Amino acid sequence: MIQIQTIRNESEKVIDRLSIKNIDAREIIQKILELDVKKRQVQQETESLQSSQNNIAKEIGELYKAGKKDDADELKNKSLALKETTKKLSDELDALETEINVLLITLPNLPSDQVPKGRTAEDNEVVFETKSDIKKLHADALPHWELTKQYDLIDFELGVKITGAGFPVYKGKGAKLQRALINFFLDQATEQGYLEIEPPVLVNEDSAFGTGQLPDKEGQMYHVVLDNLFLAPTAEVPVTNIYRDVILNQNDLPQKLTAYTPCFRREAGSYGKDVRGLNRLHQFDKVEIVQIQSPEKSYQTLEEMRSYVSGLLEQLGLHYRILKLCGGDMSFASALTYDMEVYSIAQKRWLEVSSVSNFESFQANRLKLRFKDENNKTQLAHTLNGSALALPRIVAALLENNQTPDGIEIPEVLVPYTGFSLIS
Repeated sequence: MIQIQTIRNESEKVIDRLSIKNIDAREIIQKILELDVKKRQVQQETESLQSSQNNIAKEIGELYKAGKKDDADELKNKSLALKETTKKLSDELDALETEINVLLITLPNLPSDQVPKGRTAEDNEVVFETKSDIKKLHADALPHWELTKQYDLIDFELGVKITGAGFPVYKGKGAKLQRALINFFLDQATEQGYLEIEPPVLVNEDSAFGTGQLPDKEGQMYHVVLDNLFLAPTAEVPVTNIYRDVILNQNDLPQKLTAYTPCFRREAGSYGKDVRGLNRLHQFDKVEIVQIQSPEKSYQTLEEMRSYVSGLLEQLGLHYRILKLCGGDMSFASALTYDMEVYSIAQKRWLEVSSVSNFESFQANRLKLRFKDENNKTQLAHTLNGSALALPRIVAALLENNQTPDGIEIPEVLVPYTGFSLIS
């Protein structure tokens, strides 16, 4: 959530930055400013009346001590009238604060100055691509949905029978490859100083609000209505909410956490050839990395996280590129996002496998996540996270890009985890 003082002090800048996300926020910003002025006036009146009440209370005590009961009773009646007026003003103040907050939560995060202009994914900026040439596959190469059937690795039809489309069943070496990748990603993260967490995969409304899933993405989350809980769309939600209503010390920063969870997304409106097989699922596995950092170091940390994810892709031997997302393709809560995509040789297309984002203070403001700086002043922390990595499209690319006439070769770094080097 954008801080009210930012809107108050830099309203034109806020409007200009939100235009990068293709949002015309002038009307809503103007409404927030009008309500804010009114709220501060009411707050000032309330505080003035409360001060008067305190003075009258002291005066009443002194009159009673002096034996002037009639004068004291007269002041008492005045005090009661002031209390009634104060109560009305207090209720008005609460109503104004609620109205302002309702408007504030509809505004997405301000994009960083580094974010390029654009409306769709076509406008994203390619900032890096692997230098090596994309290798050639043999003439009979297949897309992964055919390979998984041929080698009996994943059963998509069985998943439809048990649950529905988008819920595959992993089998045999397919299941082992899945588990191997999860363990490899977690081991790599812990070696880099991330603390492994195993969080719940159901979160409450406060948690979903804290990281910006609500009210922006309620249609994309699975909702357990009876208990008013949500299946986590990413481990970012439960892990970041560990710090909700927490005040850290500057010496405690950064906080580095990693977690594996199954993730659940309705993916409403997704259809067509680009969602076949593992390309888009309702349930999938992902290892997430999260950092809580001080504001002055958060962009350095973002670059470090980007480099770390790149290193995972290089270890897996995948041809990849890095995109800086344009304003129109960014998430509601992000200030700057890098997407990592791997090239699927069999499908002849790029597949997104990771997003690494800096949310600056946007999530922290919702979470009330703060830290005390070197001057013992309390300020909002910055939150960052990244997929490290999401498994479905990694598996798709590994199967497709490593297929040979003799079988599917397993990257060397995964062999200690799988126990086999070839799927044949």
